[in-house]
Amino acid sequence: MKLYYAETMNPRKACAVAKYLDAPVEFVHVDLRTGEQRKPPFLAINPNGKVPVLEDGEKRIWESNAIMGHLARAAGSDLWPSGERQIEVLRWLSWDAQHFTRHAGMLYFEYIIKPIFNIGPPNEAAIKDATNYVLQHGHILNDHLRGRAYLLGDVLTIADFAVAVTLPYAERAHIPIKEFPEVMRWHNRLNELACWRDPFPAA
Repeated sequence: MKLYYAETMNPRKACAVAKYLDAPVEFVHVDLRTGEQRKPPFLAINPNGKVPVLEDGEKRIWESNAIMGHLARAAGSDLWPSGERQIEVLRWLSWDAQHFTRHAGMLYFEYIIKPIFNIGPPNEAAIKDATNYVLQHGHILNDHLRGRAYLLGDVLTIADFAVAVTLPYAERAHIPIKEFPEVMRWHNRLNELACWRDPFPAA
């Protein structure tokens, strides 16, 4: 398998899960600064022109959540559970995409991505809206995590990797997670995993 990545937010999830599972993947770096993701060789792999992408034989899997699920299933790991827990994972992945990371990711974009790629100053209106939504949905996440080690209780799943993906960037991106002690506790627990602290291959 080949996992195409860059040192940005969504590839972090896929790389961390691959490392956690000790999956037999070859990590292939994509240079976003030179626009490699928009060139024909990469577009032949993912016409969306984005990372991460996983090649597994003839399969080419886009989207970080799908890649995490594929890696976990291939490894026979409970990171992608079965039965009712699988529905719970899907629920949190959907909630995250529509609410928490949707807005925390906007802060990541405004404060981190824009300066890196020199695409203009932060949009203050977008920052205000995103911050308000993060605070709103952060309360939901904080309340849910009370008394739980992970999103699904005592079992780590790909949902944890997905929902937490903006949190390593919280200080730089001005994501207000310090408002939420249960979220902080949960993220500190994830940081005990080497794959989460340092998900990307050494240069």
